[in-house]
Amino acid sequence: MRLNSKQIVSITETAAEVAGVGARVWLFGSRLDDARTGGDVDLLIESKPAIGLMGRAKIKLFLEQKLNLPVDVISSEFNETQKAFVLIAKANSFCLNDLELS
Repeated sequence: MRLNSKQIVSITETAAEVAGVGARVWLFGSRLDDARTGGDVDLLIESKPAIGLMGRAKIKLFLEQKLNLPVDVISSEFNETQKAFVLIAKANSFCLNDLELS
């Protein structure tokens, strides 16, 4: 995974501020592949209720400023299975909340 612990903390804290304390953040896309370079930070944020357009825009703006990287944000309500893209993203992702950072 091509994110450091400070970046991960920034991502999870920003998601919690906007989407709520219980929000789960899934990283997918090119940043999971250590062999690649560049690329944006693709995030799926699960919360109840799912965050809307303004919440996603706020997270994107905050994180792009903090990380100095392009960020894409999609959202879903917990356990939402009807959206194919959400299923694909989760199948090829890693939950940042599950990391134990020192």
